[in-house]
Amino acid sequence: MKIVHLCLSSFYIDDYSYQENMLPKYHTLQGHDVTVLASLVTFNSNGQQDFLTEESSKICKDNYKVVRIDYKKPFYKFNRFLRIYKDLNKYLYEEKPDLLFIHDYSFLDITVVLKYLKKHKNVKVYVDCHTDYINSAKTWLSKNIFHHIIWRYYGKVLSPFVTKFYGVTPLRCDFLRDAYKISPEKIELLEMGIDDVVFETKMKENIGEKLRSKYNLGDDFVMVTGGKIDFLKNIHLVMEAFNQLNKEIPNIKLIVFGTVNPEIKEVFEKLLEESKGGIIFVNWLSAEDILDYFILADLILFPGTHSVLWEQAVGSGTPSFFKHWDGMTHVDVGGNCRFLYKDSADEIYKEFKNVLVNDKSEYMKMLENARNKGLEKFSYNNIAKRAIS
Repeated sequence: MKIVHLCLSSFYIDDYSYQENMLPKYHTLQGHDVTVLASLVTFNSNGQQDFLTEESSKICKDNYKVVRIDYKKPFYKFNRFLRIYKDLNKYLYEEKPDLLFIHDYSFLDITVVLKYLKKHKNVKVYVDCHTDYINSAKTWLSKNIFHHIIWRYYGKVLSPFVTKFYGVTPLRCDFLRDAYKISPEKIELLEMGIDDVVFETKMKENIGEKLRSKYNLGDDFVMVTGGKIDFLKNIHLVMEAFNQLNKEIPNIKLIVFGTVNPEIKEVFEKLLEESKGGIIFVNWLSAEDILDYFILADLILFPGTHSVLWEQAVGSGTPSFFKHWDGMTHVDVGGNCRFLYKDSADEIYKEFKNVLVNDKSEYMKMLENARNKGLEKFSYNNIAKRAIS
């Protein structure tokens, strides 16, 4: 089957492990002919948004075709903002999809897609949604004009052609229903997940033990956190709680990865110095390298806003702490994690104590549930099959 993934609403990043990469990868492994039509939006080496300078076409390392489409001229900057592309119609006719998977339909060239679907009614269509009221619709203009009028309208027009609208978290399922007024019967949860082929390879290579040796960790209990380090991610609160715990418990370490936002740099460096070697900062990591550290970890912590790393942490079979958000509790597969309800170093410290000191049997229960249920639910091989069933 010919599957075309449209990544035209936001970014597409080569060789990452976002859903935009993983679904095409596993659809290819499952025997389909796959093409990704993508914008020029990418990330630079520091994990910050950037734009490619020109359009291109190539076969990526996972053996599917990636076509980067430039924005229309004239009025280039205006068209880049509204996401109006050069020759999208031409690429659709060239690729001739049997199945179209649209990763967020919030690009104005959805009109081009609609014209194509009206002429090719045999094409099966799926749409996913990565948008919610936490990561988008924050300004009056974004919420009331773009989401509640423009994208709601196009959702209504697109809906008759669509088999399923997927929210990648329960909160984003709610967004499809509440913001775009998509019929609840057409909405399903399609979780993001973990690259289980890479994960299984790394487990066979004993990557966790190799990292323990690299950092001379021995039998230390290792906690891992990271990402884009700013005040919203609350990583500084984990560091503060760890420094307190480190005074009381021997043989624990905290590994932090990511890029440090200038606004938090002074606080971050002070906490790092106060740890006296208890906190190991490893800077920015690639998606595959992050998985190495998840395999190493005894406990993973994400006490701030949601990212795809949450699902990957669960999929790695590692007990975790997550900040509680309504509509984000799908990462609890039956006791593998604990939720944090306050933006508080004291709360994190108390949860550390509860799990590591007061009742170690609680940690063992978390570990058992994480290992037995995490990978099965968040395997991209399973998710990719379900996505087009």
